[in-house]
Amino acid sequence: MQVVSISSLKGGVGKTSVTTGLASAALAAGIPTLVVDLDPHADATTALGVLAGDQLDIGRMLKSPRRAKLADNVAGSSWTARAHTNGSGPAVLDVAVGSAYTGIYDRPDLGRRDLRRLSTVLAGADRYDLVLIDCPPSLNGLTRMAWSASDKVALVAEPGLFSVAGTERTMRAIQLFKQEFAPNLSPAGIVANRVRTGSSEHTYRLAEMESMFGDLLLSPRIPEQANWQQIQGAAHPVHHWPGESAKSSAALFDALLANLLATGSGLRNRTQR
Repeated sequence: MQVVSISSLKGGVGKTSVTTGLASAALAAGIPTLVVDLDPHADATTALGVLAGDQLDIGRMLKSPRRAKLADNVAGSSWTARAHTNGSGPAVLDVAVGSAYTGIYDRPDLGRRDLRRLSTVLAGADRYDLVLIDCPPSLNGLTRMAWSASDKVALVAEPGLFSVAGTERTMRAIQLFKQEFAPNLSPAGIVANRVRTGSSEHTYRLAEMESMFGDLLLSPRIPEQANWQQIQGAAHPVHHWPGESAKSSAALFDALLANLLATGSGLRNRTQR
C-alpha cells in the first residue's frame, strides 16, 4: 500500500481536482483506492459522489483512532457504478468522508501523539493498494498529520508567482518535518496544474519551476480545462465524461498517476536550495 498526501500551501490551485483526477485514473486501472478527505470543506467527498449515511466521518474517527473501525466507516464512491477496470477484480474506490469536524485538529500546536492519529486509523486500510489524502491548503495540524501517515507528498502548484513561492516554502517544510517526525517520508514531486499553454507568464513560471525543482517537477503538466467544474459538479469521473477534452485529461491523469507512484525514493534532495 502506498499512502500519498496531496498538498498545497496556497488555496485555489486545484488540489482537490488533482486528487479526484488521480482517483479516477486509479479506478480505471483497477487499483483498490481509498480517498481520505482531510479538508474541512469536504469538497472531495462531494466530487466523489458520496451519499450521507450513518458512517463516522474522518474527523470523528480521528477523535478515537484506536477504536475507529475504518472498514466499517468508509463510504463507497458512486463512481464505481461506471467503472470498467482492467479485469483485476471488482472496482474499489472508497472515501473516508470529510466534514467540518476535522477543523478542531487544524492548529499549529499538535504534539507527536496527535500527529499519529491518522496513521492509527489507516492501520485498518489493508484492503487498498493506494491511499490518497486530500489535505487542507495550510501547513497546520491536519496537513502535518497527513504527512506523518504518508509515504510520499505530492504538491500541487499553478505556474504563478505566489504559488511557486509557496511551493518552495512547502518543500522546505517537508524536509524539516521529515527530519523531526517522519524519516521515511519523501517528496513525490510537484504537479503543475491549470497550465495555460498560450500564456507567456505560465511559460516563464514553468521554466522557473524547472530550474528550481528539476526532476521534482512531475510530468505531464495538467492544462486548464474549461469544463472541469461541470465534471466535478456532476460528481463524475473524468474517465467517463464524454468528449475529446475529457479523454485527453483522463490520459494525462493516467500518466501522472504512473509517474507519481514511481517517484520518491530516488529523487535528489533539492529542498535545501
